Amino acid sequence: MKITKDQLILGLKGFGMGMADIVPGVSGGTIALITGVYDNLIKSISSINKDFFKLVLSFKIKEALNHLNISFLLPLLLGIALAFITMSRVMHYFMNEYSIYTWSLFFGLILASILFIGKTIQNLKSFNSLALICVGTIIGYAIVSLVPVDTPNSLPMVFLSGSIAICAMILPGISGSFILLILGKYLYMTSALKNPMVDGNIFLILTFMGGCLVGILAFSKVLNHLLKNFHNQTMCILLGFMIGSMKKIWPWKEIIETKIVRGKTHILKDVVVMPSEINSEVIIALALMIFGILLVLSIEKFSKKTYKPR
Repeated sequence: MKITKDQLILGLKGFGMGMADIVPGVSGGTIALITGVYDNLIKSISSINKDFFKLVLSFKIKEALNHLNISFLLPLLLGIALAFITMSRVMHYFMNEYSIYTWSLFFGLILASILFIGKTIQNLKSFNSLALICVGTIIGYAIVSLVPVDTPNSLPMVFLSGSIAICAMILPGISGSFILLILGKYLYMTSALKNPMVDGNIFLILTFMGGCLVGILAFSKVLNHLLKNFHNQTMCILLGFMIGSMKKIWPWKEIIETKIVRGKTHILKDVVVMPSEINSEVIIALALMIFGILLVLSIEKFSKKTYKPR
């Protein structure tokens, strides 16, 4: 099967989304937004509706796939999956060994993305736009500042956690894994996934997956409606989410509280600080921030010929 240029570009954008989702605190939704596929992604996911299932049950598979916009969705999902398979260990290595450099690169990426998305919003300096951006910023900042809580390990709570976490994954600036950590379900679910056939874990996994399915289908429909009917206002809120989440991405922090989850240290509470002195590490970090900004400018230029929505 011949791979077209559009499919290759979509695969690369999906790869970028997958790499972002690997990094705690960074959302693939942010990459989808800056590469110009966010609206179409939400629209495609929300097309999984009763009409889609009617076509499937009628064995009209080709019509069902066209309804789902599979020519757009499949290359994107394959790119995401490829990133998870090939880059998880690489990204985790850099996060553990060169955390300041890695965060600096992503800080530059997100900063440039905020400026880029801001340019696409009409009447950005109007009172209503600025007010919505402020609201989004406050919500985003509040979310990334939350301290994890203890929640019951009941099936309804597992279902709810899956629903909320999957929604976070498609929101710019908010990490789904970070939401699970806040809800006290990260260790619980990763343990179940590692041992699916032990102590009824398969029911937990199926419940969690059910929550993810319901959450993404319902939330994508809400987002699709908002983007279709209130695009400018929705983009202002999403831009605010990205601004608020910058606290999580700032390279220099003073760690106040941590938690060991499956042998990995997760930061529960920290405060933003400035570098104590200008040294080679700081200079390299700033250079990586600038590189991240330039990379987004390149992506912006590359994405002008993005896949067009149906």
